[in-house]
Amino acid sequence: MNKEPVFGRIATAVVTPFDSRGNVDYVSAKYLVEHLADNGTDTAVVAGTTGEGATLSDEERIELFTFWRENAPEKMKVVANTGTNVTRDSVRLTEEATKAGVDGIMAVMPYYNKPNKEGQVRHFRMVANATDKPVLLYNVPSRTGGSLALEAIYELSGVKNIAAIKEASGDLDFVSSIVKNAQDDFAIYSGDDSLTLPILAVGGVGVVSVASHIVGKQLQEMVRSFEKGDIARARDIHLKLIGIFKTLFATTNPIPVKTALSLMGLISEQFRLPMTRADESVKQQLIGVMNELGLFPGIPAGSA
Repeated sequence: MNKEPVFGRIATAVVTPFDSRGNVDYVSAKYLVEHLADNGTDTAVVAGTTGEGATLSDEERIELFTFWRENAPEKMKVVANTGTNVTRDSVRLTEEATKAGVDGIMAVMPYYNKPNKEGQVRHFRMVANATDKPVLLYNVPSRTGGSLALEAIYELSGVKNIAAIKEASGDLDFVSSIVKNAQDDFAIYSGDDSLTLPILAVGGVGVVSVASHIVGKQLQEMVRSFEKGDIARARDIHLKLIGIFKTLFATTNPIPVKTALSLMGLISEQFRLPMTRADESVKQQLIGVMNELGLFPGIPAGSA
C-alpha cells in the first residue's frame, strides 16, 4: 500500500452545523474546517448521512459544496454527496457539484426504491458519466433498505472514474468478496469506525469516519501503523478508541457526534427535524468516554 489512495486514509463524514433558526451556520462551519484540517482529515465528505444531507435542499447542498471547496485547505479533498433515490436528480446534483470544484462525488445506493442489479449499475454509470471526478459508491443497507449487489460492485469497479466504495454493511465477508473480485485499483473504505482495522486487514485502505471529528489524529496513527506493519500499535489504538466508536452510535447518527462537538465548543447543538438533541444518558456516556481520552482542554484524562 505505498500508493496514497484516491481519498487519502481518513475521510471525515462532516456534520452540518445549524443555527437556532435551523439555517446552515457557516461561521461554525468555518471553525469546523479549521479543526478538521488540523486533526488528521485528508478528505471532507459533505452533506452525507452525518451531514444530515437528507434534510437539505438541493440549493443548500450546492452552497455547502462550494463553501467547503473554497474554505478547505488545498491539501484537503472535498467530496460531495450527490446521491438521491432519483437518478436524474443525482445526475443534476453531480453536474452542479462538479461545477463547484469538488474533488470527488459520493453516491449512495438509491434508497426506498430497492433497485435490482441492472438498475443499480445503470444508476451509478449515469452518475459517473455526469462528472470527470472520481466517484465513491456508498453502500449503507441500514439506511437505504437494500444493499448494493456484489455483482453490481464488481461491474462498477471497472468504470473508469468509479474509484472506491464506502462499505457500511457491517459484513466482513461482503467486504472480503469485494476485495477478491473487484478491479485491483478499486479502493475500499470502511463506513464504520469500529470496523476500520478489520477492513484494513482484509484489504481496505481507510475509513469514511464519524469519529475523526473527535480523534482524527489517532485514527491516522492507527492506519499508518498498520501500513508500516506495526500491527500491535494499530490494535492498541483501536482498542483505546473502541469506546468512542461505540458511543458515537449510542443513538442515531449524527446526534452523538454533534453533541460531542458542542461539548468541545466547536458547534452548537442544533439539528433539523426529524433529528433531535441527545437525551441526558447519551450525553453522559459521551462525557465519560471523551474525558477518558483527554478531549476536554485543561482536564486531565480520566479525571472525574
